[in-house]
Amino acid sequence: MGIKTYRPRTPGLRHRTGLSYEELTTRSPYKPLLERLPASGGRDSRGRISMRHRGGGHKRMYRALDFKRDKIGIPGWVETIEYDPNRSAYISLVRYRDGERRYILAPLSIQVGQAIISSDSQVDILPGNAMPLRFIPLGTIIHNIELRKNKGGQVAKAAGSGAQILAKEGDYAQVRLPSSEIRKIHLDCRATVGQVSNLDHQNIKIGKAGRSRWLGRRPHVRGTAMNPIDHPHGGGEGRAKGGRHPVSPEGIPTKGHKTRKNKRTQVFIVRRRSR
Repeated sequence: MGIKTYRPRTPGLRHRTGLSYEELTTRSPYKPLLERLPASGGRDSRGRISMRHRGGGHKRMYRALDFKRDKIGIPGWVETIEYDPNRSAYISLVRYRDGERRYILAPLSIQVGQAIISSDSQVDILPGNAMPLRFIPLGTIIHNIELRKNKGGQVAKAAGSGAQILAKEGDYAQVRLPSSEIRKIHLDCRATVGQVSNLDHQNIKIGKAGRSRWLGRRPHVRGTAMNPIDHPHGGGEGRAKGGRHPVSPEGIPTKGHKTRKNKRTQVFIVRRRSR
């Protein structure tokens, strides 16, 4: 695991850094688990842009990942550790005893040939093993956490992320999420032991604009550089600061403005994320 630098043969290479990919064991994905991934360009089902600054970029094939980990009681062995263009974490191909293969999020320090299992009861607390929260000891680092039973992992799936079980009370566990928020999660919800792989993802320096374009990220234009008809911050004589609190092009407050409206799950939040 590590970051590699480049000789500054061009200005774009001077500050560029990248991953060395030392952990990866293959460059060819398992084709039966590949799916087409049409490019949306940030547009919704009506063809309107719902996500700005998206488009272009390299073509990708989607890797169908097993977030539910519902292969209960059947041991599997890690065959590969692979790159996934659709996420920041690495993925692992697991071959189960019945012959089926599935992709999972690769935990940190997982090795080819390592045995993993998903169970509804207590199993060894080893990276890659999945079980309900009620059987995972306090203080354990976990990832791919369900918020509703059998729905599949929704929390702590990005590279290097991990949550920690702080307490268990009644039917709920108190889990500190990567955002530092403490949330109650039902003990029957499943989670995977360990931290997500690819810790160095956060240390990558893009180095040049073209590399962002390869990833499908189009240029971002400041609102203060626009005309008043195009953005609430636009216009003014000289370099204006916008004249109001930061908003989106639609006038919705941004940069720290709270937008949470889901009161139904309010009771599960023990402590808000610290700023």
